[in-house]
Amino acid sequence: MKALLFTNWHVMRWVRLVFALFLFAQAYILKEWMFIGLGLFFFIQVIFNLGCGANGCSIPNNKYTKNE
Repeated sequence: MKALLFTNWHVMRWVRLVFALFLFAQAYILKEWMFIGLGLFFFIQVIFNLGCGANGCSIPNNKYTKNE
């Protein structure tokens, strides 16, 4: 768990962290508690390094294979 938290920090992971903190602050300031749910979504992505990577969320195009 420690290695997961302290390694592989890239730009998108920092952006998600800033956005999650922004949503938490807005939930507190505006008293709109639904923002906490959105903030938790992005914060979980930061902690576990989930989401799309640098290559995007593309599905590999393996339309033609040898076994067909």
